[in-house]
Amino acid sequence: MRKITNEELGRPTPEEYAAMAKIPVTVVLDNVRSAQNVGAFFRTGDAFAVERIALCGITAVPPAREIHKTALGAEQTVAWSYHASTVECLRQLRAEGCEVLAVEQVEGAVSLEAFEPRPGVRYALVFGNEVAGVAQEAVDLCHGAIEIPQAGVKHSINVSVSGGVVLWRFFEKLKN
Repeated sequence: MRKITNEELGRPTPEEYAAMAKIPVTVVLDNVRSAQNVGAFFRTGDAFAVERIALCGITAVPPAREIHKTALGAEQTVAWSYHASTVECLRQLRAEGCEVLAVEQVEGAVSLEAFEPRPGVRYALVFGNEVAGVAQEAVDLCHGAIEIPQAGVKHSINVSVSGGVVLWRFFEKLKN
């Protein structure tokens, strides 16, 4: 077995990436406190071709050294916007026709393995603060919620890791 070089991977240029089709997903970061987690979302968002990332509240915004440390430049290829209020951001996304889903452990949440993203639907996926999760006032504006099944003692996983898990599921189902 031989490792494949970056050139052999055939990745698009930043210009080609900007022009290519994206999956109909907006990632909403609700007061994510770690800039490194934000950077990880940019890198994952680039890998799975999300439409954009909405950075809300205390969430760090580019340019920032700590974001770049984990994004490795993806903060320059993934579209993003900043919103002082997650609530206002979610109201705007709902008005744009997005189905807004919290990635959170709440009553009535659907297990990720049972959730089937529907073609033709634009989604906004809300990921929350590392300690408090998605704020209740944001949950209140969601059409539903997705929960990642877990088997361990801890009741949660790192927010950027949860982003990778959930975004893979959406990418897998919606990439065509």
